[in-house]
Amino acid sequence: MKKKAAVIGYGGMGGWHTEHMLKSDVVELAGIYDIKEERRRLAESRGIRAYSTREELLADPEIEIVTVAIPNDVHEEVCIAALEAGKNVISEKPVTLSLDSLERMIAASKKAERLFTVHQNRRWDVDYLAMKQIHDSGEIGEVINLESRIHGSRGIPSDWRGEKEYGGGMLYDWGVHLIDQALMIFGFDVKSVRCTFDHITNKEVDDGFRLYIDFPNGQEAYIEVGTYNFIQMPRFYMRAKDGSAMITDWREKCRVAKCKAWHESDVVPVQTAAGLTKTMAPRDSITVDEYEVERPHSDVHDYYRNFVRAVDGKEEQAVTHDQMRAVLGVIMAAFKSAEKNGARVEL
Repeated sequence: MKKKAAVIGYGGMGGWHTEHMLKSDVVELAGIYDIKEERRRLAESRGIRAYSTREELLADPEIEIVTVAIPNDVHEEVCIAALEAGKNVISEKPVTLSLDSLERMIAASKKAERLFTVHQNRRWDVDYLAMKQIHDSGEIGEVINLESRIHGSRGIPSDWRGEKEYGGGMLYDWGVHLIDQALMIFGFDVKSVRCTFDHITNKEVDDGFRLYIDFPNGQEAYIEVGTYNFIQMPRFYMRAKDGSAMITDWREKCRVAKCKAWHESDVVPVQTAAGLTKTMAPRDSITVDEYEVERPHSDVHDYYRNFVRAVDGKEEQAVTHDQMRAVLGVIMAAFKSAEKNGARVEL
């Protein structure tokens, strides 16, 4: 039997959740609540029940799961209220704005004996899954570093995401996804962080950033988000001991170049503007295999399937409290580094 679920916040991501709940095989949408009357009317015009108050929604005994999709600064208050009402709670990302806040939310979930997690839906992105597959398989050897980028050219959306008061900025908005993906690939034990911000179109919050994450085993992740890039750089680039992998765009397959032989008896020099060079001479099919990796299968509905099974005690929730702590810890360290002009911050 499907579990009744409700959504608090009927904006962009709130609408996304309701649409997926309507198609879900494990949850049934009970309704929504939004602080804005016009959003409640919009839901009702689409045949979705709109609760008149948050308290009315939380008092509905049939609702077992509440998804919170509202501005970042009020996640803690609303999630704790839902937990205290006996609901299992999913918070939109970022889960909250500080580690102290997160600990209060986790404590509330333990006291209420209800599940609490964050919606890291981009663990189901096929571009990320392809890079994780290559890393985990070892097919191009031990991975040295990973570059992960998201570029756009329209600045920050003209809503609360551009205001510091509400937890705006690209580190919280997109960074939280890319950090989570990098940690899913390399592990959640982080050594240090370096970060610098862009303030091209917005002086109040970051409208882009460059973030280095160092891991204890020497691996490195470089994460870059830009909202003023009119030519995009590759979505992913991976270097490993036996080759390289690249995804130019999230809609494209992953291209792999695997080294078969390191030395060539006869390297043909390449002509550059300043003269000949052997160092940068291109490789050929004798020493390198080049191929594409098929896009992995992915079903974003698996997020709610996992959460429902976790509520029933059949498996662990996909996004654990320790993972939430690690991702938010990197974000907090990145803010500290940016305040110090990109100085290294140890974790």
